[in-house]
Amino acid sequence: MPFIETADKTTLFYNDWGSGPPVVLIHGWPLDSDMWEYQSTFLASQGLRVVAYDRRGFGRSSQPWTGYDYDTFADDLKAVMDGLNLEGATLVGFSMGGGEVARYMSRHDGARVAKAVLVAAVTPYMLQAPDNPDGVPRSTFDGMVEGLQKDRPHFLATFGKQFFGAGMLNFTVTAEILQWSLMMAMLGSPKATLDCVRAFSETDFRGDMAAFRVPTLVIHGNSDATVPVEKSGRIAAKMIPGAQLLEYSGAPHGLFFTEKDRLNQDLLAFVRR
Repeated sequence: MPFIETADKTTLFYNDWGSGPPVVLIHGWPLDSDMWEYQSTFLASQGLRVVAYDRRGFGRSSQPWTGYDYDTFADDLKAVMDGLNLEGATLVGFSMGGGEVARYMSRHDGARVAKAVLVAAVTPYMLQAPDNPDGVPRSTFDGMVEGLQKDRPHFLATFGKQFFGAGMLNFTVTAEILQWSLMMAMLGSPKATLDCVRAFSETDFRGDMAAFRVPTLVIHGNSDATVPVEKSGRIAAKMIPGAQLLEYSGAPHGLFFTEKDRLNQDLLAFVRR
């Protein structure tokens, strides 16, 4: 299997499909790069080079005890960009992965990047604080940590239903998709899964927003119960100079599956523009 080695000797698994202008897909919590199945195959079939990698601690990447912070994640992304010699890339970050994009743009001055996309991303700042009164209360994230520590499989299975907006009246998400996402989530190390809750909830990306000096697209579902658009996507789009915001009416957090056809077309059009 193909791997990139980072500065601290962590090995990151990646897929590198197709040829053409590069697109780097950065997955969300608690999944791995396989979540991009429908985007990877579609974009590669349209004449693009698609790179999707597993974040440290998840999927087929190694599981170090430390390094689950956004400075390290951004450095890992740089290792992928440099190791594969990607130039003029479009970075696409979903949910937690949007934080990697933001921190990479500031920490590494957007090296090798031509465009950026934030999909249902946690940017610019999730946590409720005195200077962020409309954020999500810390008790919400404390509850996530408690649930993971008590019964990780059960918590992740329950979380998956909210993630995809699955419910009594929503039959667009099959039981098999929920099982698939749970399988991905359970491949992650328990330490990485816990530490990343703190990372994506407590990291303040507001200072990173000005580093987006490339065309940027923000995509968010307006029925996202996991990362509400009013606390994230709408604010990020206002903070990033010239950013375009696309809100998907009725879409949940896991729109990479529920809205896959629209997302694929929007990503393709943005890359080609």
